[in-house]
Amino acid sequence: MEVEEHVTTTVESPVVDRALVAQLVGDAQRQGLSVEGEGGLLAQLTKMVLESALEGEITAHLGYEKHERTDEGVGNSRNGTRSKTVLTKAGPVEIEVPRDRAGTFEPVVVRKRQRRLGSIEDVVLSLSARGMTHGDISAHLADVYGSQVSKTTISTITDKVLDGMAEWQGRPLDPVYPVVFIDAIHVKIRDGQVANRPIYVALAVTVEGNRDILGLWAGDGGEGAKYWQQVLTEIKNRGVEDVLMLVCDGLKGLPESVANVWPATIVQTCIVHLMRNSFRYAARQDWDAISRGLKPVYQASTVEQAEERFLEFAEAWGKKYPAIVRLWENAWAEFVPFLQFDREIRRIVCTTNAIESVNARIRKAVKARGHFPNEQAALKCVYLAIMALDPTGKGRARWTQRWKQALNAFDITFDGRLSAARP
Repeated sequence: MEVEEHVTTTVESPVVDRALVAQLVGDAQRQGLSVEGEGGLLAQLTKMVLESALEGEITAHLGYEKHERTDEGVGNSRNGTRSKTVLTKAGPVEIEVPRDRAGTFEPVVVRKRQRRLGSIEDVVLSLSARGMTHGDISAHLADVYGSQVSKTTISTITDKVLDGMAEWQGRPLDPVYPVVFIDAIHVKIRDGQVANRPIYVALAVTVEGNRDILGLWAGDGGEGAKYWQQVLTEIKNRGVEDVLMLVCDGLKGLPESVANVWPATIVQTCIVHLMRNSFRYAARQDWDAISRGLKPVYQASTVEQAEERFLEFAEAWGKKYPAIVRLWENAWAEFVPFLQFDREIRRIVCTTNAIESVNARIRKAVKARGHFPNEQAALKCVYLAIMALDPTGKGRARWTQRWKQALNAFDITFDGRLSAARP
């Protein structure tokens, strides 16, 4: 009964006594002790809480309370403590970590070799993923938390994601994807001299309609079909047996590279890329008129109708902008495939522009850095940026809902190749 009454009282009582807190703050102020900062009240309370939690962990591990008599030579036992300084939101805090003679105690609240509590590490990784430089992060932590964290320390924290990045990059993939979008982002890397280098991104839609970034690859020069074939081969070796449609920016030679990896895959030029490339050849005041002229082409009901609308566009704009006409003629073979499909497939491939939202986040992150010292630093930055996408999960829900009807159309159009992959 005493135990039951104690449990009831503990649940109903507040965890922290507000009067006690007020007394502690008042005593600290009278003694001239700062609430925040190194050695302040928060740091002292953090030390006490952490050490109490560690003591509770080793008690649970050994099975007896501190100072409780046990049979000598039987089982494991306490073996003193060791000092350790950890970085917290309250600043650096020195704590005493209990040890056991057998060396089997694995603390959880402050893990072995952990020098920073997760809150600070999470803040650093979050700020880095949003494009802040190491110097900016250091200044932010000093302003907001009063913690002096060097740029070298911040680099060490972000380097911890490299193991996770390597594991993520080599993870097994699904056997079939309805659509894979591929693109490259160019970043500046200082390798002897600063030069533009491509970071290749492959984004897939799963059979459930979820977004899945398959990987990141750093190229050694301009974006090329030969390198893309290496990337796609790696993706295939990770378990992808079939891709129904691959959407790209119309890179020359890419259809042949895709056919070497997945012969049945349809290569589709991304309409958004095609329109954007068209505007590069036109004056800004003509963009709206060119857009209206090309819209009937990519919204045509049939290939024949698209050809008629394109001839009309060529007659209207061919003399002023022959490069735009030539651009569409060169991309025509990879542009027309989606016209033969159900409207749901055409709408989602044409208008979703799936990879652009990812690219926008990547560009924002890399723009703040200017350039990177090496390839690994660039990949780390891009990886952190994509891992920070959609933290609330609301975007994923909208994405999945938008793809539902299209996935049904894919399954019908591609003769069950999609449903064969569903469990």
